[in-house]
Amino acid sequence: MKQRSKPQHQGTAIRIIGGKLRGRAVYYDGDPATRPMKDRVREAAFNLLGPPIKNKRVIDLFAGTGAMAFEALSRGAAEAIMIERRFPNARLIRETAAQLKVEDKIDIFSGDTFQWVQRVMKATEQPCAVFCCPPYDFYLDRWAELAKMLDRILDLLPSGSLVLVESDQRFDTGQLPPADWDVRAYPPAVLSLLETD
Repeated sequence: MKQRSKPQHQGTAIRIIGGKLRGRAVYYDGDPATRPMKDRVREAAFNLLGPPIKNKRVIDLFAGTGAMAFEALSRGAAEAIMIERRFPNARLIRETAAQLKVEDKIDIFSGDTFQWVQRVMKATEQPCAVFCCPPYDFYLDRWAELAKMLDRILDLLPSGSLVLVESDQRFDTGQLPPADWDVRAYPPAVLSLLETD
């Protein structure tokens, strides 16, 4: 029987901080463009999300390392869709999923998030949790696209869904689509959480 060779990871590992996979590794190639969410911010995010993350379908729009989606699965999310434009990142996400034995709970799309939302994302009756954690500069350089994307997402999501937006302090969260956002600062990160009506 042929043994599958272990992936050769370069860079470092991020640890899942809660749930049944706590302490397990999520691999990261060290590319500064990926900017994984810091542990303390990720912990704060899941404290904000709370128990309602359980049994949700997670959509991780700018997946990067996949750490947010894997953290959600660890805490009881039903499944995760991850969209990541960098192919090396998408490959590492697949390798991590295999090591965590959650391949059957994930779908990975290697491509542009904005196009995925416009062309692939559909309305659903199942409440979802959507993570929008793009490069911080997108809020300055590509805000019109982000705003349009968020508007579409909110139009498609059913009641009881969660939307978590991570920005930094340069972005005025008052520009987010009009809604009852819960905004918390964890400098330099800012988390904005919405539960849809």
